[in-house]
Amino acid sequence: MDPILQANRTETVATEAIELSVVVPIYNEEESVGPLVARIRDAMANFEHSWELILIDDGSTDATLVNARKELADPALRLQIVELQRNFGQTAAMQAGIDTATGRLIATLDGDLQNDPRDIPVMVAAIEERELDLLVGWRKNRQDGLFLRKIPSWCANYLIGKITGVKLHDYGCSLKIYQASIIKQVKLMGEMHRFIPAWVAGVVPSSRIGEMPVTHHARQHGTSKYGISRTFRVILDLLSVLFFMRYKARPGHFFGSIGLAAGALSALILFYLFVDKFLLGNDIGARPMLIVGVMLFLSSVQLITTGILAEMMARIYSGENDTPPYIVRKVFSGNDANS
Repeated sequence: MDPILQANRTETVATEAIELSVVVPIYNEEESVGPLVARIRDAMANFEHSWELILIDDGSTDATLVNARKELADPALRLQIVELQRNFGQTAAMQAGIDTATGRLIATLDGDLQNDPRDIPVMVAAIEERELDLLVGWRKNRQDGLFLRKIPSWCANYLIGKITGVKLHDYGCSLKIYQASIIKQVKLMGEMHRFIPAWVAGVVPSSRIGEMPVTHHARQHGTSKYGISRTFRVILDLLSVLFFMRYKARPGHFFGSIGLAAGALSALILFYLFVDKFLLGNDIGARPMLIVGVMLFLSSVQLITTGILAEMMARIYSGENDTPPYIVRKVFSGNDANS
């Protein structure tokens, strides 16, 4: 192609609005990052709209970042590499990628080659056709160990669906397609990437969240970053999700309800002891029920007070705290390929 035409074409692509941002958090995936970029490039070769690839290096300690930067030399690939200052975890890395993305749609997937990028164009077409805000991949034929990965995942998916009310087969699949305007309203923290559909359901109706079967491959390089211990973290995170989904804007109702229940029970106990002491003339000084009644009363006062303080803190936090859960050291782009 004529160099002038090539330059004009490159300039046109640079100014064209990006339709899709592909976000991939990576951590110690030095053997996978090169093949991953190649697979994404091949999968998106026939994509009719403009797209970009964003790799988030989550504080890797091997050659992951070095190998990723080699891909910047490809002028046909719109690639950004965001290097985080240290390892903040997959959720924070994913949030960094979402914040960096400029596409109307955002696709996320893992960097270990287990998700198949060829599913991305199909999912993009599906989310548009079905008019969804979030389309979640379902690893129907999951290529993982039965006892350490599949069974804990099945249990977690059942519990999450039961508690949150968002019925999906596979919450843990990282291959998802989002409407950028929706996911950017959700702030991810901690290890809450497993509960993204639940968080999105707090912004849009659950009817606008769907799923579709996707291809899943066995891990080829490296080792899994997750073990059986994550099951316990999922349970704790699930309790946090339940609290935030129902009481984020009104935490006083959560603590106040428990406090009122404790206060009501305390009132019944103390009223019974009052009657027993002053009407029936019985000695109540050494009875355990008196201690229980007094403790319930004090707990009631403490819980109601905690609820009021929580309401005040929630209003202050929602109004003033815009600090992201990550720190970016440097952002690389195609201009850094020769540096």
